[in-house]
Amino acid sequence: MAIRVGVSDLPPGLFAGIRFIIAGLILLAFAKIRGYKNVPGRRDIVNSAIVGLFLLYGGNGLVVWSEQWLASSLAALLIATVPLFVALIDTVVPGGTSIGWLGWAGLLTGFSGVALLMAPGIELGGTQLTGLIAILMAAFLWASGSVFSSRKPTSCSIIYSIAIQFLAAGIALSTTGLLAGELPRFHLTKAGIGAMLYLIFFGSLAGYSAYIYILKAMPPAKASTYAYVNPVVAVLLGYLILKEQVTLLTVISAAIILGGVLLVQMSRAKAPVESPGTDTDKLTTVSKSA
Repeated sequence: MAIRVGVSDLPPGLFAGIRFIIAGLILLAFAKIRGYKNVPGRRDIVNSAIVGLFLLYGGNGLVVWSEQWLASSLAALLIATVPLFVALIDTVVPGGTSIGWLGWAGLLTGFSGVALLMAPGIELGGTQLTGLIAILMAAFLWASGSVFSSRKPTSCSIIYSIAIQFLAAGIALSTTGLLAGELPRFHLTKAGIGAMLYLIFFGSLAGYSAYIYILKAMPPAKASTYAYVNPVVAVLLGYLILKEQVTLLTVISAAIILGGVLLVQMSRAKAPVESPGTDTDKLTTVSKSA
């Protein structure tokens, strides 16, 4: 919802880019003040930057861009497909986890709900359809970055890793915004500043940092279970605060999508346990980064 408020007053590229640059600088200052010694090497910087470009530049950036036209509740419901994409990607990549027939049933159910939710926008076409496609691409990129992050652990402090992710995405988004000619339209307003501050401290420093930390200790399919809560909250807040319309089609589509996510998660819970040492390695990675 804060994204929707922000892009109502500020151009999307610079709005998102400045947010992430500030968040990255705050984390770097925090790491310096706390005296974290485990600084990133070249490989840590590259891997962290790749994760940031997938999750924040591609994933979050497309969400920000699309919410110029889409309701925040609709965007949140489509982003709820992240666990579906995570399961699909983790199944097809080498060394991934099979989801079995229950998981495939969940994917079919979830994406059927997506098709139902997108039907009115497809009929309207134009910017509405463009926004819907962008949101689905955002979910796919977020899922791809999540799988990549879980498979490419960093040896540096996790604070440094997240700061690099913020800065890489922030620089990329700001550059994109400048190239798109957003600078003349960038005028700070009270609503824009409020949305940016909220997203810096609650969306980035608190929410995103917690998600990356969980990715280091848990499989991406489990880490993405936030998708059960976010869309419900977003729909309620969008309806109560932004006066966004909630139709019967929205409710039915949401139930189908979340039902599909539930089936996928149930299939992952029944998957074979990882070989001995895997969990230890992940916990070691987290402990090193603390």
